[in-house]
Amino acid sequence: MPSADPGRSRPRRLLAAALTAAVIATAAAAPASATDSVFAPVPPHNPYAGPDGTATMHGDTGSSDTTPLPGPGTGTLTSKRVALASACPTVLVGSDGYPVALCTPIFGQVPTVHLPDPGDGSSIAELALTKGSLLGAVYAYIDQDDRLVVVDGSRSLLRIGHHRDADDDWTLTVDQVLPLTAAIPESDAVTGLSPDWQGRVWFATGNGLVGTADDRTGTVHTLQLPNGEKVANSISTAPQGTLVTTTQATYLLTADADGTPRISWRQPYDRGSARKPGQLSWGSGSTPTFFGPGDGTDYVAIVDNADNADNAVKLQVYETSTGRRVCSTPVLLAGGAGSENSPIGAGRSVFVASTYGYPYPAVPDGAGDSVPASADFTGGLTRVIVRADGSGCDLVWDNTLRSAAVPKLSLADGKLYTVLRDPLIPGTSGTSLLDPYRYAEIDPDTGKVTRSSRVGIGSLYDTLQMAGTAAPGGVYYQGTVTGVLRITAK
Repeated sequence: MPSADPGRSRPRRLLAAALTAAVIATAAAAPASATDSVFAPVPPHNPYAGPDGTATMHGDTGSSDTTPLPGPGTGTLTSKRVALASACPTVLVGSDGYPVALCTPIFGQVPTVHLPDPGDGSSIAELALTKGSLLGAVYAYIDQDDRLVVVDGSRSLLRIGHHRDADDDWTLTVDQVLPLTAAIPESDAVTGLSPDWQGRVWFATGNGLVGTADDRTGTVHTLQLPNGEKVANSISTAPQGTLVTTTQATYLLTADADGTPRISWRQPYDRGSARKPGQLSWGSGSTPTFFGPGDGTDYVAIVDNADNADNAVKLQVYETSTGRRVCSTPVLLAGGAGSENSPIGAGRSVFVASTYGYPYPAVPDGAGDSVPASADFTGGLTRVIVRADGSGCDLVWDNTLRSAAVPKLSLADGKLYTVLRDPLIPGTSGTSLLDPYRYAEIDPDTGKVTRSSRVGIGSLYDTLQMAGTAAPGGVYYQGTVTGVLRITAK
């Protein structure tokens, strides 16, 4: 099918870019503390993606896990559980203000796209996709025309739009299809995807095949990474190239003029001796993060899977242009030594959340047994800052907050947002089906909770280390194992 007219999306792109620029300018003008709390800049806006902060699970195509939008206001916090009988890891919002949720039903596990009503979060349209692997059709993004871009279980690249039908009801439709079956073996499946600055869609499969797909021309080009390297998380894009972290190394890839992928640099990391409890693969649990004080993409951050004598995993920071290791800094010292979450990166700061011991109900095929077989969920949150001269990194604070979701950092109000999983018995670190869950706002300078509100008790409210999304109007969406929480303030 012909590509969309780029002129239609120009006003939306300009609006999104202007909003991001204004927020960054405000943040940059703020006085810096001893720990340099200027959380700017962030990765530049991708012209082939929706608004920064809401276009991808991790906010932007650089996976900074930041947002230019504020969270709920200062009024009384309220929450509503939108029951969808599905785990909903991905809630995105286009420039038109309409959220799009990608969910996997508890029964049947057929990925389903929902269009929530911006006013109350109820689903006003839905579309079932072809079923694939456990992590298939989890990572997706919103494009410049407010369409959800995803690869389904049939190994087809889809652009899904939302439209009003003849009866003025909302409907979700597949507006564009590009089969990837000739490039991706039937035994493999796409794990992550993200657009580059030329409008191509980069993808990475579970078995380490990376490629570019151009649904304007129908061309697909691939590169197989070394045998045995798996991709269990999403990928990130910036003007310099595409980041892919496998179960053994992190890569920066670029593309030839025809779209053929090329390796710019490769940095191996310590993957430890086995998968840890609270992780979904044997290796880093990070979607790699672009961040930095220059243009927002100076550095790359991941968390390794080391299990060395000091019982600490390490934050690995690399220089984007060369792959040079800037630092290898122990993190999550007070909490559990393992993370399945993408780090937050903004300015010179990186925030890392522990998932060690988190009780996932299922892991992907081939993930292997965890060692030990299980562990308590101690929690843990760490802030690290890269030195101004780039000579290394320093730990700012470290705690045992039990974040049960991927935290987000708001550039608008300077707060970290997440959901905490409190133990049923205070003072313990075990988990149960009756644990209470609490929406929380955290001071990024101190790591302390400044405001919180209980959202529910029990497994219906389990946020399962899924990412939250700040939406326009002070609404915070958080996926759970049974639907979506809609958190606001009155």
